[in-house]
Amino acid sequence: MTNLSNLADLASQKFMSCKNYLYKNYGESPGKMLVHTGVLGWILSSAAQVFAIVINDKIPAKEKMFLIPQEFADAAINILSFYAVTNSFTSVGNKLVKSGKLLTPKLKKYVDEKQIQDIGKITTDISSGMTGDIRNEFMKFKGGVSIIFSTVGSILSCNIITPILRNQYAAKKQKEIMAMRNEKSRANEPVQVPKQIANEFVYKPLSMNDYQKMASLKFSGNNLKI
Repeated sequence: MTNLSNLADLASQKFMSCKNYLYKNYGESPGKMLVHTGVLGWILSSAAQVFAIVINDKIPAKEKMFLIPQEFADAAINILSFYAVTNSFTSVGNKLVKSGKLLTPKLKKYVDEKQIQDIGKITTDISSGMTGDIRNEFMKFKGGVSIIFSTVGSILSCNIITPILRNQYAAKKQKEIMAMRNEKSRANEPVQVPKQIANEFVYKPLSMNDYQKMASLKFSGNNLKI
């Protein structure tokens, strides 16, 4: 019983520690949590695709030499684009509220009563000295704006910016493959190019859920479609 009691106490302490960490780092900026969990989702889905290629015995080793770097490059574009764009939008949303550019009626009244100067400037912080109910109002509004801006940033990244970057990368790879084909053709040697690389160069915009569903269907049952 003593061991079970100690284990329960340890679990409770770990839970409280985790809860305090989450509150300290994300309590005042829920948009930041959306950014970080989104990046984690991209990392896990990309890792699943690479792992599926590595363990799939039906893919020849020569094709894996093409596919694995392709997946790593694709993952890097997805993750970096998502983080850079979404995090930037989140920061902009936070700054607009903090500088007083965006205000609720209660916050507008507070700013007028305190006669805060330089509203809307990047160096302005209307929350300095806030306490009580008005600070709660500020934090709630700031958290809501943060989520809205991070959501807009993630949509822009997943459906516009990331597909453009991936298409540019695919076009570059296509030129490399065509050059390799021409070189092999001149040498009368057979060219082995994976169909996934040779044929799939145009990417349609997709969301995080679409990407994860695609990864699940594509590699379910250890059966990779090429």
